[in-house]
Amino acid sequence: MRASPALPRTSASQGTMLARAAQLNRAVPALVHLCRPSPHLAAAAARGPAPARRFSVITNVATPEAPQKKGSEGQAASFASQATVAGIPYADLTIGVPRETYANECRVALTPAGVTALKKAGFKNVVVEAGAGASANFSDEEYKAAGATIGSTSDAFGQDIVLKIRPPSVASEVGLFKEGGRLISFIYPAQNKDLVEALQKKKMTVLGMDCIPRTISRAQTFDALSSMANIAGYRAVVEAAQHFGRFFTGQITAAGRVPPAKVLIIGGGVAGLSAIGTAKNMGAIVRVFDTRAAVAEQAKSLGAEFLTVELEETGEGQGGYAKEMSPEFIEAEMALFREQARDVDIIISTALIPGKRAPLLITKDMVESMKPGSVTVDLAAEQGGNIQTTVPGEVVKHGSVTCIGYTDMPSRLPAQSSTLLSNNISKFLLSQGPFTHPKEKDVWRVDHKDDAVRGALVLENGQLMWPAPPLPAPAAPPPKKEAEAKKELTPEEIYADTLKSALTTTVGLSCIVGLGAVSPGPAFSSMMTKFGLASICGYQTVWGVTPALHSPLMSVTNAISGLTAVGGMVLAGGGLVPGNTPQALAAGAILASAVNIGGGFTITQRMLDMFKRPTDPPEYNQLYAIPGLAMLATYAAGHFTGHPEMESLSYLGSGGLCIAAIACLANQQTARLGNALGLIGVGTGLAATLGAVSQTSGDPAVLAQILGSLGIGGAIGATIAKKMAITDLPQMVAAFHSLVGLAAVCASISSYMASDPAHLDGVHMTATFLGTLIGAVTLTGSAVAFGKLHGLLASAPLALPGKNAINLGLAAGNAAAGVAFIGSGTTDAATGVAALSATTGLAGILGAHMTASIGGADMPVVITLLNSYSGYALCAEGFMLQNDLLTTVGALIGSSGAILSYIMCKAMNRSLANVILGGYGTTATGPAAKVEGTHTEIDVLGAAEAITQAKKVLIVPGYGLAVANAQYAVADLVNGLRKKGIAVKFGIHPVAGRMPGQLNVLLAEAGVPYDIVEEMEEVNPEIESFDLALVIGANDTVNSAAIEDPNSVIAGMPVIEVWKAKQVIMMKRSMASGYAGADNPVFVKPNTQMLLGDAKMLLGDAKMLLGDAKMLLGDAKMLLGDAKMLLDDAKMLLGDAKMLLGDAKMLLGDAKVMCDKLKAQIFEMMHI
Repeated sequence: MRASPALPRTSASQGTMLARAAQLNRAVPALVHLCRPSPHLAAAAARGPAPARRFSVITNVATPEAPQKKGSEGQAASFASQATVAGIPYADLTIGVPRETYANECRVALTPAGVTALKKAGFKNVVVEAGAGASANFSDEEYKAAGATIGSTSDAFGQDIVLKIRPPSVASEVGLFKEGGRLISFIYPAQNKDLVEALQKKKMTVLGMDCIPRTISRAQTFDALSSMANIAGYRAVVEAAQHFGRFFTGQITAAGRVPPAKVLIIGGGVAGLSAIGTAKNMGAIVRVFDTRAAVAEQAKSLGAEFLTVELEETGEGQGGYAKEMSPEFIEAEMALFREQARDVDIIISTALIPGKRAPLLITKDMVESMKPGSVTVDLAAEQGGNIQTTVPGEVVKHGSVTCIGYTDMPSRLPAQSSTLLSNNISKFLLSQGPFTHPKEKDVWRVDHKDDAVRGALVLENGQLMWPAPPLPAPAAPPPKKEAEAKKELTPEEIYADTLKSALTTTVGLSCIVGLGAVSPGPAFSSMMTKFGLASICGYQTVWGVTPALHSPLMSVTNAISGLTAVGGMVLAGGGLVPGNTPQALAAGAILASAVNIGGGFTITQRMLDMFKRPTDPPEYNQLYAIPGLAMLATYAAGHFTGHPEMESLSYLGSGGLCIAAIACLANQQTARLGNALGLIGVGTGLAATLGAVSQTSGDPAVLAQILGSLGIGGAIGATIAKKMAITDLPQMVAAFHSLVGLAAVCASISSYMASDPAHLDGVHMTATFLGTLIGAVTLTGSAVAFGKLHGLLASAPLALPGKNAINLGLAAGNAAAGVAFIGSGTTDAATGVAALSATTGLAGILGAHMTASIGGADMPVVITLLNSYSGYALCAEGFMLQNDLLTTVGALIGSSGAILSYIMCKAMNRSLANVILGGYGTTATGPAAKVEGTHTEIDVLGAAEAITQAKKVLIVPGYGLAVANAQYAVADLVNGLRKKGIAVKFGIHPVAGRMPGQLNVLLAEAGVPYDIVEEMEEVNPEIESFDLALVIGANDTVNSAAIEDPNSVIAGMPVIEVWKAKQVIMMKRSMASGYAGADNPVFVKPNTQMLLGDAKMLLGDAKMLLGDAKMLLGDAKMLLGDAKMLLDDAKMLLGDAKMLLGDAKMLLGDAKVMCDKLKAQIFEMMHI
């Protein structure tokens, strides 16, 4: 299509200024005809309107944009070095808002909400001309209530800074400005040379809203052209619908079928995309044409059909704008339009070339070929029109086709247009000065270091500053790794890789076979075989568990690890009460293990029930009690009829059921069945062991002791699990792990003390030692983890001097105790007990110190590692007692914990040693990139409006949500949004909580359907399609430095890429970095707003939020004017006292209260 990359010279007298107008294509890109409806409607990109009444506060450390490049005449260097104008405090400045006098102009530059924002910022006064907002339905009373003064025309023009929409009239308005005044308005300096010269004579400082460079990402907030183009596109469809004789949507009734309307939209810029969405929502068949391939994806995402011509020519120009097309392409394009005109019902064109007549795209014969009753809407009518039959400013009939040529589309929606313009202008005004001088937030200045201000600067104290020097071209994004061609391996490299793999396999197989050399007999070899096969089964089974069920996996393996009771049961004795120390230790092992069994299965069932949706079919898992009872009955029958092998095969069935329990966690449909199977498996194992004990002991009192310990422990565990809050799940799992460790220590020492050391071989001695060592580490490590997670101990890592040397010393002490035990324990029982006691103490200190040296945020890895320890402690007990069941189940649990530990470490891009030894660390080759810039704050009202305006929302929760118990507020919010047709998904990072899958469980507890809760790998590919990402209490897991900065301490860590969403709102207590200590560039990205949650940063104090009682609350009239002022009553505006200020917790930044407040505001807006 036709487009000119440069503005034309209009007269020789313009001299150098217009000779240099080509620079404007880079500083303020040319508005090409495909996507620009008119100079005041044009837009740079397809972006939706900014939320109404949302005012951003620029804070934090500001850094100037990249230095300007020199222009063709060397002005850039002089501009950059020019002294910045001294700032003026807001308290010394007054704002003027005159009434717009242009024909049919109904908009106003500043709404009452804008007045409130400027007054709150500290401006001395805002003077609004009487009746300025009347055409937009903003009364003078509303302005007064917002804090403005109502004055005359001369009063408004005579203020320090004047805010306007239309360029001031040279004849009637320029003379009203004060000498040396300031003006922020649309100017169009290339077309309004006389106006610029007149303002020069008044020594004015003028900033053109139309001149703001749109290549600056933060300038999107000030982009008034896009705001107006968005409205123009919407209004174009509304006007077409008014003059079209049918519904846009089709109908099928008893009377017959009426087809939907067909709409052709020429140009896929902001106005075009807005028209696409509006027409599509009304049910029309929408087609769009644009020369730029990038528009195709946007159009298709809105449901439109993208039209193309057969010629292979792209219309991509600089900065995403269309370029001039070849004559051959234009000919093919016109043929396409001619064909479409005969088929469609409505044509909407948005093509404009600045400074020139709009290109003619739809000729008279095309209009005449349209069906009777068709409609054309020409958004380029002000510049002559794209459609030959258009009459600017009028609606005419050409034959049977209605041709709409209105030139004031945005003004036909004056309230909406004024609200958006007020946001654009006020935010631009409030950024002038604070952006480059963040410590002076209440000082206005024209600073050339601010590229947005420099680009918009037309005049400075009467000196011509337009056009601005071109901005440096943005750096090209780094190529995607996926796009890199895969390196072809040479034969030598393939040989080396294969050899390495073969040698590794050789070592592994040799070690397996070599174990035969130390095997004391067939029993050990058989046990090793079962251990190996069980490990393989566990490995394959655990990898199949869905990440959302990792928390139930942890708790069910916790319950299964309660089979450490088997060791205590075998060693029990003495009658109703233990008779000696080994028997007392055995009873303690049974009791501790039973607590694990009862609590583990109970809490697992609670969690899995939370995932069940009301619409899910009923389940009858209780029927699996039938096979469980049948299995027990079969064992009992065989046992009492003298079949000794019933015990071993019952162990096989028990182990198989435990494996099946984990396998069932592969999906939500079978998860609850898995818990039932696990319970049957553990019950069968305990019953078989009880049968074996009855054969060896035969004392009913001992059996009663065992059953009593199992019953008491199980009841204690079940009671704890029923009463605990789901948010306490991580610490409960840690506490139960400590009981497994305690049981392993007790059983190991008891077994040694109850045996004749002289008859114990090296394998039994080694297994006894390892059971004691691993059990003691698990016991104290889990206890410390519990203390950290429950707030009894400081979450920060313990950093004793020489902590690694302490760990090495304790490890050496344990090794020495192990040598003493294995070497002397077979001949001297006292030495053996002393060595085991020393191991218990030293290993306990080691476990406590290592866990204390790990920070609270690394607890997911710690808990999974302790889970693995408990499994291998169970394995050691199995080898010690030659018990197949303990070995099988221990291998299963050990591999489960090891795999989860690997998953957690991979999710943090860290090694297990790195986590255990403490601290983050990468192979950085230099210092981390410094995050510089400003962040933009948003309040609850603004966040609520942004969320309700989105169509697709991603919520990314972090540990902050769990700490604040905010899951219920978030669930209510999600339910309300979904009822209103807003698509919502959750994105969960693997290490977002304090144990794997914790946030999945919390959301399920609150009633969030599991099918909208996805993992990081699932949401990242589609994250660009989300209109808004709401981050609640997360930091490192959404830190873009992990991807963008190779020298960051978290470089390479997989993160949820929220910054790729169209808009990001981060709900945090403060701007502090996360656990890793890495600055988060997402905070200062242009599409991010921070919803900060402590008293100083979120609400400031009562005066910061509300001004003072006199200023904002005053009385009913001062606050609202009258019922009509905002939302017809005070409740609609502010809710109630709770909705406005929350409570004390809100002032302290509690995420739950913030979520409650956000939910209440959204529900109020959506009338839920």
